[in-house]
Amino acid sequence: MINIIVDAMGGDNAPDAVIDGCIEALDRQDGFKITLVGMQEIIEEKLGKRDYNRDRIEIVNAAEVITGSDTPTKAIRSKKDSSMVVGLRLLKEKKGDAFLSAGNTGALMAGALLIVGRMKGIDRPTMPALVPTKKDMCLIIDAGMNTVCRPVNYVQFGIMGSIYMKLLFNLENPKVGLLNVGSEDAKGNDTLKQAFGSLSSSAVNFAGNIEGNDIPGGDVDVAVCDGYVGNVALKLYEGAGDLFLRELKKIFTKNLLTKICYLLIKPFFKDFKNKFDADELSGAPVLGINGLVIKSHGSSKAKTIRTAILKRTIPLIKYGIVEEINQQFKNMEVKPSEDDID
Repeated sequence: MINIIVDAMGGDNAPDAVIDGCIEALDRQDGFKITLVGMQEIIEEKLGKRDYNRDRIEIVNAAEVITGSDTPTKAIRSKKDSSMVVGLRLLKEKKGDAFLSAGNTGALMAGALLIVGRMKGIDRPTMPALVPTKKDMCLIIDAGMNTVCRPVNYVQFGIMGSIYMKLLFNLENPKVGLLNVGSEDAKGNDTLKQAFGSLSSSAVNFAGNIEGNDIPGGDVDVAVCDGYVGNVALKLYEGAGDLFLRELKKIFTKNLLTKICYLLIKPFFKDFKNKFDADELSGAPVLGINGLVIKSHGSSKAKTIRTAILKRTIPLIKYGIVEEINQQFKNMEVKPSEDDID
């Protein structure tokens, strides 16, 4: 049976939202169990107030918590009995199939590298993010893990992103674009120009340079960029989506006529709203390490955790994404960057 290790203490709304999300996921789907890692006394107290299948939840005690204000690498190295470190160690020891956390993002990235370990052939692991498009979804990769990249990183991001989209969305040959300041081949700085050349000669289905507006247009399935550009694009995307939905709400609640119109389209509007709902897109994997680590956003609610488990973690376990990436990169020779962890 699939076993998902969950950081019960990670996130702004932990442990209640994390525990509730896990129980909701268990109620909706069979075939997996959950190991909650955290302060056992607190977890048992919370579980005691809830109705759940005791055969499908296990608790592993961890006496410390890594907070959002902790320095990432220092916290991983000093708080060895934290829920995050203990959970990552369980994954490293093959006592679970994946580790999910809504905790400190920087600490999770550092822990994934220091504890779980970088995959052979990978220069820098990456964390992508899904965004909705006119056609379906686009994967922005990297979405914040690597703010400065070498040309080889863009190529590896393109390969890992293609594998992700092929497995999760059943795309035979995902189209990959290099996010740049223009679509012409010669655009960008020296690093981007070199990356363009490397991607052009790689095995990915490279569509060339793309601009920011090509992402919502659905022109590519994978948008490759460094983490600085990717995170800015992601946050702008999320903010614009939120603004759009708020403005629509104002229109539909303006008067009686608009409210009646809303009632007529409500069933269709729900699907539209879900497409832009950050909770529905929750669960970003760290790709390029020797295990499946999933990041849920820090303000995760129960719904967010449930979605991250059912729509991201379990499918990626079943599709064997770690094994697929490892197979692709195990014979690739690359000199690792020296500045991964501060």
